Amino acid sequence: MIFSILQLLPYDSILSFSMTCKRLRFLATSNSLWEYVCIRDWGAQSIDALISTSTLLNKDRSCISWIRVYKEICGVGSFSCDRLFSEDGMVPMARASHSLNFVSGCLVLFGGGCEGGRHLDDTWIALAKENQNNKRRRLIWKKMHANSPTGRFGHTCTTIDDSTLILFGGINDNGIRQNDLWVGHVSPQPNPTISWHALQNVGPCSPPPRGAHAACLSTTHLTLVIHGGISLSGLRLSDTWLLDLSNGPYSTSWCQFPNLDPSPPARSGHSLTWIGGTRHMVLFGGRGSGYEVLNDLWVFDLLGPKWTEIKYENSMTNMETPSPRVGHSANVMIGGKILIYGGEDSQRQRKDDLWILDVNALLSRYHNKATLKLLWKRVKVKNWAPGYRSFHGSCTDKFGRCLYVFGGMVDGVVQPGDAFGLRFDEELFVVELNLQL
Repeated sequence: MIFSILQLLPYDSILSFSMTCKRLRFLATSNSLWEYVCIRDWGAQSIDALISTSTLLNKDRSCISWIRVYKEICGVGSFSCDRLFSEDGMVPMARASHSLNFVSGCLVLFGGGCEGGRHLDDTWIALAKENQNNKRRRLIWKKMHANSPTGRFGHTCTTIDDSTLILFGGINDNGIRQNDLWVGHVSPQPNPTISWHALQNVGPCSPPPRGAHAACLSTTHLTLVIHGGISLSGLRLSDTWLLDLSNGPYSTSWCQFPNLDPSPPARSGHSLTWIGGTRHMVLFGGRGSGYEVLNDLWVFDLLGPKWTEIKYENSMTNMETPSPRVGHSANVMIGGKILIYGGEDSQRQRKDDLWILDVNALLSRYHNKATLKLLWKRVKVKNWAPGYRSFHGSCTDKFGRCLYVFGGMVDGVVQPGDAFGLRFDEELFVVELNLQL
């Protein structure tokens, strides 16, 4: 009976329970309990994927210290970063403000802006191949020759299930903002293909055309949420729209969430990230209406629905937080942590830092100095340094174990009359969570 109760408790409650007496400590620290808790919180497939890339691969599962595994994942452990190379030398053109998704076991890249001001309409799929050490270091890129959305950058493309993407908006070659919706269906390996279809009927109203907005999907509620961006007139937007996907992508409708007080001010180039298994989404950073670059933090409650700003006390001067940035990436990793990487400031100085946002501290019912200090943690990576980068494409694998990053704007040689020395990039690399066991 006690063991069954322990299986229902959250992580910190189990640890508190183990401190009451020796008998209860024996139960609350048992290996079988913590293996169950690992699988309960993150899923059997995610745990298997993580174990397969660690020193625990050939170890009997009954000999694994599962409480230590849980603590390593919760405490983020450490990250390693490595470049990924094309097996045949074929790679997509260097670009920025494109989309990168993980679907059907493949990376899917679409669009973006490139050298010369052109906006691309190409779709690429990458197959990851594992070497003898079980490390993904080689890829095969394939350019898809199928009907695709028109060329654009600053769009959003969101994975909605194991084989489907939904693309919205963006900016075309003529600087025109768009509000069209496209559905992409990806066939499974070993020979994946993609087919794009424009959605024509999406209800009586649609979001105004825009680019450089943010979007994410709540798979629990089958709702796509978009926020902000740059309008046709060039003004930054502050509106929030919901797309109901409960009846599938071909029977959808938009509805606008009213701009109540409080709500995030207008912005572009920000991130919006769904916290899996909850009704919450996290908005961070971006560029405001006055061209200022932001680092404010907001939580959207989909069922409220309402926005809540997470404010830091002025007295918390020793609290380390990410600097203001735009064009960064934000992805949920295994363990429920949001990994934020890169971006640039108001002077277009790009960032190379990685930050972890602790979701448990973020969603705490009571925000005080103790919980707020747990919000942010700057992390370092081993092996290869990812470098300074903004407006790149990023996505995690199905289990949240690996973060893939492609392209973006990086440091280049400063040309006459060019104060920044920007260039488009075509590197692909992966950031992986490592277990130190």
